[in-house]
Amino acid sequence: MMRRIFAALTAAALVTGCSAGTSTAPQAREVTLVTHDSFAVKDGLLDEFKQATGITVKQIASGDAGELTNKLVLTKSNPIGDVAFGVDSTFASRALAEGVFAEYASPEAAKGAQRYQVDGTNRLQAVDVGDVCLNIDPAKLGGVEPASYEDLVDPKFKDKLIVENPATSSPGLAFLLGTIAKFGENGWQEYWTKLKANGVKVVSGWEEAYNQEFSATKGDRPIVVSYASSPSAEGGKTKAVLGTCYRQVEYAGVLSGAKNSEDAKKVLDFLLGEKFQAQVAEQMYVYPSREGVALPESWTKDAPLPANPQTLPADKVKDNREAWVEQWRKLVQG
Repeated sequence: MMRRIFAALTAAALVTGCSAGTSTAPQAREVTLVTHDSFAVKDGLLDEFKQATGITVKQIASGDAGELTNKLVLTKSNPIGDVAFGVDSTFASRALAEGVFAEYASPEAAKGAQRYQVDGTNRLQAVDVGDVCLNIDPAKLGGVEPASYEDLVDPKFKDKLIVENPATSSPGLAFLLGTIAKFGENGWQEYWTKLKANGVKVVSGWEEAYNQEFSATKGDRPIVVSYASSPSAEGGKTKAVLGTCYRQVEYAGVLSGAKNSEDAKKVLDFLLGEKFQAQVAEQMYVYPSREGVALPESWTKDAPLPANPQTLPADKVKDNREAWVEQWRKLVQG
């Protein structure tokens, strides 16, 4: 009798143990990171993060910053990921107004990202800075180079400029905002009218402008709207015109309604952390937001961070962006 009772208790203990073991077994932890198409990370770094935290990062690329923002807004009631990276300062106010991001004050933000806060809600944290500036191909300009916005309307630069559409492109919008900051709300329209008369060409996005139309790559136009850091990728063959820069900051944040918000916070900490920040310059050709991170040696000569870029308050951009873009469309595209 005692033998049967002992056997029954043993069997019950085994069943209970197996059940407990099943319930406490570690669950697969995955965070979906939604990014723009230019997101890049050093080989092995996400594996290292997984080893340290147990979290697998699944990346979904969603176009450029404008397309990314639109997609996040349209899916905000059923978010397509847990955390997003790549909404920049030209679109940040829209994403915040639409309630796309949740509040999270990352402890890593105090290391530099706080310098670029959009507002005081801690819904977006700055990951990198990538000022938008004119880039030129000196070899095709014959020593006659623009140094300012005003130079672009000079007849000697007729049919030499390629820009991106501000309605569809983040750098295109940044360049438009730079001209508004430079010439004022009552002067930028006249400036763009002169640019049109001087043969400016408009394409949909950066990839087309830089990699197809720019003379330093495949095209025949020696002036293009790109980034202050772009010359670092060209080995000194091109130059950024630092008098035409507009400060652009790229942000990341935990998405409202994220299925895995707690682990998403850890991924956001990682994006602001020293290891990720140390490789953003070489991987994405942008400047890290974290203070004290060394840049590649060649950047000192080929891609210095602009000292006095144009800027506009986020609230002014939010209130006027759509109207400005529509005015630009009528002026430039008819």
